[in-house]
Amino acid sequence: MTTTETDPVEPCGESPDRKAGPRVEVLPARDVPLGGPRAMTVRRTLPQRTRTLIGAWCFVDHYGPDDVAESGGMDVAPHPHTGLQTASWLFSGEIEHRDSLGIHALVRPGELNLMTGGHGISHSEVSTPATTILHGVQLWVALPEQHRNTERDFQHHVPHPVPLNSGEARVFLGTLAGDTSPVPTFTPLLGAELTLRPHATTTLAVDPAFEHGLLVDRGDVRMAGTLLRPAELGYLAPGATTLTLTNTGDAPARMVLIGGPPFEERIVMWWNFIGRSGEEIIQARNDWEKGSRFGKVHGYDGARLPAPELPNIPLKPRGRVR
Repeated sequence: MTTTETDPVEPCGESPDRKAGPRVEVLPARDVPLGGPRAMTVRRTLPQRTRTLIGAWCFVDHYGPDDVAESGGMDVAPHPHTGLQTASWLFSGEIEHRDSLGIHALVRPGELNLMTGGHGISHSEVSTPATTILHGVQLWVALPEQHRNTERDFQHHVPHPVPLNSGEARVFLGTLAGDTSPVPTFTPLLGAELTLRPHATTTLAVDPAFEHGLLVDRGDVRMAGTLLRPAELGYLAPGATTLTLTNTGDAPARMVLIGGPPFEERIVMWWNFIGRSGEEIIQARNDWEKGSRFGKVHGYDGARLPAPELPNIPLKPRGRVR
């Protein structure tokens, strides 16, 4: 997935020091149109002013449920990525993925597609004719210094459901509720879809070295005592050994839980690129415009996305909010 926000990290600033204890920071979503001739609107909760990263997770987009007969669905033309991984996770619908590795795959509900951009990759994403309701999330992971120029890659995994107290988990990355995803990552990560029955509570054992984020898809959910509404992202700092979640409503609730140890490196994030300096970003943009480095996507019906113009201010590295 691509973004039309050409400087999504620049507004981020520092927040006051946190007191000890499980205080949850509530991050609201903002509407952002995706690029391309058939732009669709997504709800973005990461990055934003008070929070740039959760572990190595640096980008959270949440979309749908959209009736594609009205919205037109997803049609994101070939576009580039560097220095990151994209994790695609659907609740409903189907997306056709094509990339410059030559991978042609379908993204389906409950199945992880993890693409590694590394030094450079390009891909397209189009909802299929079989899709009536499109609904899901797109997540990005920043690659650490020693791996950020790694070879491009693509992984597919179908996690099995794991029973929780009054609910269920599907662990697509990392370990939770006694289940571990086999998909390798470059930093420790957690990614899981959780569902809870009406008025149910579950307590999960979590790694105290991790910071965690909980994106609510449907329902009103209390995270460590703080109420989160649909499309909100709750942030919990490292230190907790358990995480208690409560569905306060009369219908099932669904969430996506992400986490990882604090990512201490400073990054520059612009358009679809992650680097360590403004010069790296400029070079990546120039390479995309020249048609080098990122390879070609075959089978997409249409032109690739052009890079937006660079901002008139220097691109500055940003770190995690303390």
